[in-house]
Amino acid sequence: MAEAQDIQRVVEEIADHVRRSMPGSRAGGEARIATARLSPDSIRSNADLAPYIDHTLLKPEATREDVARVAREAVEHGFATVCVNSCHVATVAGILAGSRSVPIAVVGFPLGAALSSAKAFEAREAIAAGAREIDMVISIGALKARDYTLVLEDITRVVEASRPYPVKVILETSLLSQDEKIAGCVLAKAAGAAFVKTSTGFSTGGATVEDIALMRQLVGDEVGVKASGGIRSAEDALKMIQAGANRLGASASVAIVSGQRSTAKY
Repeated sequence: MAEAQDIQRVVEEIADHVRRSMPGSRAGGEARIATARLSPDSIRSNADLAPYIDHTLLKPEATREDVARVAREAVEHGFATVCVNSCHVATVAGILAGSRSVPIAVVGFPLGAALSSAKAFEAREAIAAGAREIDMVISIGALKARDYTLVLEDITRVVEASRPYPVKVILETSLLSQDEKIAGCVLAKAAGAAFVKTSTGFSTGGATVEDIALMRQLVGDEVGVKASGGIRSAEDALKMIQAGANRLGASASVAIVSGQRSTAKY
């Protein structure tokens, strides 16, 4: 990892310089959620995975009835959250009220190519509708072009717009080189993100054990790591936890906690 460490040091220096130069920046603030590492030994049954799962429905054809069903499943099984497109947040928030599950809205989803101002606006609107976590897609093109200033500002604006609620940064790891994954993790941490996340589930691949291990090594224990995309069974989930994930995004959540294997794509 000598080369990776060199890249990390350089990106950290760039991120620190840019963060300090941004007017009114408050990156790295109080918007945090539990990021403690999970021990596989503490998971004694498939049902024990439920509090770590973001129960997800992001299909463009999802109806209000579909979203309501997913929210009711989250209440029944005790999933950590329900992750939906921002237009469905109010529906989910109403159903989850009084339960331990909370609504997540995705922002800039699934491409990450929206204007930073549009991402920030969507985050604010989603929170006004009841979202209590935000999962944003990083500016993938800017990251690949090494435009670290743009990437850091993009994340920071969503972090600021989402306060006091936490932000997870979706890297879309299947489209990135190892160097780009390193840069994305470092910049997300510098911008005050609560989690880094592997995938949207809408690109060329999902979470891998190798990517989770790399992400955990880079962000340490102060930032969470969310594995998403392709987690279809309890076995898949445990592999991600063993690699360092402490949140799991899945549409196969019910199958996972029921000891089954889903054929869902996400």
